[in-house]
Formats: sequence, C-alpha cells, structure tokens
Amino acid sequence: MKNKRILIGVTGGIAVYKVVDLISRLKKQGAEVKVIMTEHATKFVTPLTFQTLSKNVVYTDMFASLSNMDVEHISLAKWADLILVAPATANTIAKIDLGLADNMLTTVLLAKRSPVMIAPAMNTYMLNHKATQDHLKNLEKNGYIILPCDQGLLACGDAGSGKLLAPEKILEAIQDHFTVKDLEGVDIVVTAGGTREPIDPVRYIGNRSSGKMGYAIAEAAKKRGARVHLISANSSLPVPEGIDYIPIETTEELYREASSLFDSCDVYISPAAPADYRPKDYFDQKIKHKDQEALSINLTSNPDIIKNLAKRKKKQIMVAFAAESQNLVEHAKEKLESKNVDFIVANNIKKKDAGFATDTNIVTIIDKDSAIDYAKQTKKDLAEIILNKIVKLLG
Repeated sequence: MKNKRILIGVTGGIAVYKVVDLISRLKKQGAEVKVIMTEHATKFVTPLTFQTLSKNVVYTDMFASLSNMDVEHISLAKWADLILVAPATANTIAKIDLGLADNMLTTVLLAKRSPVMIAPAMNTYMLNHKATQDHLKNLEKNGYIILPCDQGLLACGDAGSGKLLAPEKILEAIQDHFTVKDLEGVDIVVTAGGTREPIDPVRYIGNRSSGKMGYAIAEAAKKRGARVHLISANSSLPVPEGIDYIPIETTEELYREASSLFDSCDVYISPAAPADYRPKDYFDQKIKHKDQEALSINLTSNPDIIKNLAKRKKKQIMVAFAAESQNLVEHAKEKLESKNVDFIVANNIKKKDAGFATDTNIVTIIDKDSAIDYAKQTKKDLAEIILNKIVKLLG
C-alpha cells in the first residue's frame, strides 16, 4: 500500500464514522489519501476530521476557489490509483450508474481514469429494491468493484443486510486489489497447525503449533491468485475466504488428504507440525487416574509425510519447515537432502518471538545453494518472502 493514491468519496450515511477508521488504517499502511465529501456527508462528520487524518484538503464544493490552476475534478480523477466510494448511498449509486454529475464526487467519477470500488450502506429494503439491485448489477458489469454489505442491526432499528463493510475488511479488499496476481492459476497445497494423536476420548499427544504460519501463507497465496487447499490441523484461526479448507486431526489424516491432492498440485508447502509418533493402542474409555499409579503408553511411528510425497514428485515445488532447538542450519540441510524438497524454512524455537503461537518469526531459508537469514518480522511478511521465492522457481 506504500504510496498508493486512494481517493475516497464519502456520501451522506450514518456509516460515515467507519471511514474515519479506514483512513487511519490506510495511512498506517503508507497510502496517500484524499477525500471528497458530498454536502450530506458533512452533516455526519466534519471535513476537518478527514482533513486532519488524510493530511490533505477535503473537497466538498464544485465551485470553490481553485487551490491551483488545475481543474480539480479532472486533476483528482487523474491523481487516483483507486477511487473508493464509502459509504455509498442508494442515491449516489443510482447517480453513478446513470452517469449524472451534479456534485464534486459524481463529476470526478464521470472523469475517472482508475478502477472504482463501491461499498454500499443503506437500509435493507433500500438495498434489496429492484432499482438499487439493477444499478449495482450494471455497475459491476461495467467493471466497478462492488463490495458486499455486512449484516446486523441497522441504525434505523431494522436487522438485515446493508451495514457498511467493516473498515478492516474494506482495507483487505483494497490490499487485494493492489496485490500482483503472480500466482494466477497455480494450484497450492498448504498444511497448517499441529496434529493430535488420541490416547483416550479425552487425552491426546500433540504440540504447540497454532497454524499461524500456514494460514498466513494460504491467505497470501489466495490474494496472489493461486487456487489454495488448506489442510488444517486443530487450529482456532479464522479460515481465509475463497480457499478449499480441509480440517483434520491426526497425522494419518493429514497424510491421507495431502496424498490425495499432491499429484495435481503445483506447489506443496508444509508448515504444519505433524506428530512423529502416535499411541499404539487407543483406550475406548477415559483412563482413570485412581485405577493406576503409573501409566505406560507404547508409541508407534507415524508416516513421514514430506519424504513419502517427495518420492512421487514430478513438477511440484516442495517447501518444508524445520523447527529446531540446536544446530539449526546443520539439521535443516540434512532434512533438505533426505527429503528431496526445494527449500527449507528453519527457525530456532528457543529464540524469543520465533517459536509456536507467535505472530512473528526469525528464520533461515535454506536451499542447495544458500542459507539466508531473515531478521524478526511478522509471519504475514514471511509468507510473502516464501511466495516470492516460489514465484522465481516457477519461472
């Protein structure tokens, strides 16, 4: 989002206050923001609020004195990389579809040079009215990006669809718009989370993996155009939209699902933490502590998923992960050779902010030619680094 130029058209709806939050988020992402307000919008929030947040003059009047010799409705249309109308009332949506130009915002939209994103907000019955739906369909057919509405209790007291999409969701839509689709058509399998091997109906053998790295990769790959299958083991994270989500529990289930998708995929990325062992015997009833002072559980080995899949490798790019507590690079290089993967993402789980369940990581990415250290950064940023390397390998 750095230096992306976002022109926001604010119209007269109670949801205007959410756009204040959105502009704050955009500025934190490094975007440049300018605002046009309709006269009715100024009744809800003052132009000074948006001017303070955007650090730019707010445009409200078609016939105000020019701040320079540019014709402002034309210069604004030229300036924008993206125009967002939020909240977009039924009235403004109708005007845009009909090509009317009776205020600063609609005039700029008629002179637009960039994509336009519309975030509707209105009463449920107004939204569902045939006229509004026809206008939205026409705009979408003509290349406008129409965002969905949230559902819930509206300001008028009705409940249903029509709430302005939450600021964080609008921000995601804008980020997605600017994301280069360099993985368009690529089929990617991502595994995530830690498997659990049941001992009895209550207990299991497991690990501390939260799935955050795998989910970050899956979400980033989807935004970059990939077809993503996320095989997730025991994670409570929200599922990214638009992906094929496959929940599993045990290592054997993970192996089965991964095996079924492997031959048809282009890329296999495995940050999941499958258990190496499972109990040899499963107790159908909960084991009672009072029945025995000590308990021995015989363990048997689980399949080595990466190694077995790599034997079937043809075109696939394979990325493995190594969570180590000592001799990081040495152990990761051994894994690279023994498992026949393209590169390994290795981290020392003893380092602060680099272990399980954190939002950050500190990794070394190792392939047959190099071992590159990456300083602490978010798992979302690491996901992009990993995908960039995959894009290069795909050519």
